[in-house]
Amino acid sequence: MECRKLMEEYGMLPNIVAHSLQVMKVALAIVDGLVNPKAVDRGLIIAGALLHDITKTRSLETKERHDVTGAELLRSLGLPSLACIVEQHVFFTDFDPDGPLEEREVVYYADKRVMHERIVSVDRRVEDLLERYGTTPERRESIIKNKALVLRIERKINSFLRVDIARIAGE
Repeated sequence: MECRKLMEEYGMLPNIVAHSLQVMKVALAIVDGLVNPKAVDRGLIIAGALLHDITKTRSLETKERHDVTGAELLRSLGLPSLACIVEQHVFFTDFDPDGPLEEREVVYYADKRVMHERIVSVDRRVEDLLERYGTTPERRESIIKNKALVLRIERKINSFLRVDIARIAGE
C-alpha cells in the first residue's frame, strides 16, 4: 500500500498533508524512543499517521465525520487494521491503561501534539480544538473531557519509553 498515492488520489489538501507528515514524525519519535520498538508495528504507525485525515479534505465541504468515513474507505480497500487507527484518532474508545502499547494510541497521541504543522503542548492543542470546533457547549465539554484521556494515554506511552515523552515530543 502506497500512502502518498492514496493521499494524492483522495485529494488531501497540502496543509492536511503537512499536518499528517508532522504527526508521522512525532509518532516515529515515540516508536524510536520505546524500550522495545518492536512492541508495535512501525509500518502500521507510519500509515496510520499519514492517512488519519484521508477524508478530511472532503469533510470540509460535506461536514461528514472524517474519522468515520476515513475508516470506511480504508476498510473498503482491504485495510482493516489501518481503519481501526483512523476511526480512533478523534474519539478514542476502550482505552486500557494497563494493556500493551497499541499503534492506535501512538497515532492518536501524536495527532493531539500537532497543531497544523507545529508540535505543541497538549494544552495548546486543546485550546486550538476549542477555538475551531467548540461551537456548542456539548462539543466544548467533549473536547475538555478528551484532554484527560490524552493525558492518560501520554502517561501510558511514557511508561514504555526510555526517555520522557517531553524530550521526544520536543518540549
